Amino acid sequence: MGRGIMRKLRKSTSRPVARAALAVGAVAVAGLAFAPGAAAVTPTTATATYDCGVWGGGGATLTATQSGTAATITLTSAVTTPVAVGANQISATLTLAKGGGGTRVFSGKANPALPAGSAVKIGPLNGTVAAGDSLNSYFAGTALKMTIFGVAVNCDATTSQSPGPFVF
Repeated sequence: MGRGIMRKLRKSTSRPVARAALAVGAVAVAGLAFAPGAAAVTPTTATATYDCGVWGGGGATLTATQSGTAATITLTSAVTTPVAVGANQISATLTLAKGGGGTRVFSGKANPALPAGSAVKIGPLNGTVAAGDSLNSYFAGTALKMTIFGVAVNCDATTSQSPGPFVF
């Protein structure tokens, strides 16, 4: 074949291919724009009541975050510390009941510095969740275990979370 025919043939086949590639790229970008976002926990904040025996009890605020299967919960309780506690001195384990059976456990050694007489704040406590997990107060044993200066503080949940369970 002559050069002129080859050039015309290349031009005539390259334009539709380029247009098709451009169209596929545009569809892909549009798909990303309308793709669902990362899973997020709802609600992000709940309250529940805990009884920590001689250490006191009362309402606690739980704040949850999620990134894929990783989740964290920060808890601010009505229990107060009788002495100042330095940052990251409280080891804690929070157990939540999973709808349909089982539990999910969040744990860590994370707290801000707490002056004497202040409400205990722990977290973020780390845990693993699955899509659709519905987590609420745990009533089948100790729900919150804290160790402060070697002293164990065990707390039982006395109410379900309000406004409802965390759904991941």
